[in-house]
Amino acid sequence: MTTYAFRLLNVFAESTFGGNPLCVFEDARGMDDATMQALALQFNLSETTFILPSESASARVRIFTTGYEMRFAGHPALGTAHVVRELAGTGDALTLEFPAGVVPVTAQGDVWTFTAPHSGKPKTAPAGLPDADMASLLGLQERDLLVSPMWVDTGADQLLVAVRSIDAVRRADPDSARLQIWPQSSLGRKTAYVFAFDPEQPGRVLSRYFFTKQGGGVAEDPGTGSACANLGGWLLATGHALPAAGLAAAGLAEYAIDQGEAVGRPCRLRLAVDAEGAIRVGGRVLEIGRGTVTV
Repeated sequence: MTTYAFRLLNVFAESTFGGNPLCVFEDARGMDDATMQALALQFNLSETTFILPSESASARVRIFTTGYEMRFAGHPALGTAHVVRELAGTGDALTLEFPAGVVPVTAQGDVWTFTAPHSGKPKTAPAGLPDADMASLLGLQERDLLVSPMWVDTGADQLLVAVRSIDAVRRADPDSARLQIWPQSSLGRKTAYVFAFDPEQPGRVLSRYFFTKQGGGVAEDPGTGSACANLGGWLLATGHALPAAGLAAAGLAEYAIDQGEAVGRPCRLRLAVDAEGAIRVGGRVLEIGRGTVTV
């Protein structure tokens, strides 16, 4: 039997019980894949991470959902960096090795920021479903769409669905009875990141992230850093107008993305896209508990 220490954190949190929860295992040496997967299912959070030594970065990180391992994800990157800094004394700039690549992460106090693995030239692809059908799957009308949905990949491919209004984001209600026709990512996942720009608050975006669950049905994620990075890729790919205030800051476009409202876990994500196309996503990380597990 071996005892492993873990920490519980909230990422993109503006308050103690806001943000997206994360469990981080401090030292996963000696743990096999099956145990990592079982622990992720035991904690039943959207993701659980496991820290390992790395020859090319400050630490190597493996990310598991309750059903599979991920190549990269945003809120696990930030929360794990928060733990690595304290454990290794690396300071406010470090790198994390993921299957998707080595990701730089920096901090200002408890606000952490990562640079997307595939900044600059995001991969894009059509949704693979007519606009009317995609809108219908989300409980919306085709006229609600701002442009045709598209797949964007800056580290993990996801379907981005831009809509015309904040109201349309709030009205989105995925149809779990028709999941068989939902477009799939390169890894066979069915997701949708629905977002709209707030006309009353330039630079603010309201978003919701839907994904299919094991065994059927659709769940909603409180705060999704990888999808926020893909929003940066969407901005680059579509040539969307950048906020005037951002343009004034030496070619830096900045957005505040609010997510999690509908599931009672408000999150605030910070997105920046610079003149060279680098995409950075940040948010506050709060640790709320520690413990051990013996397996």
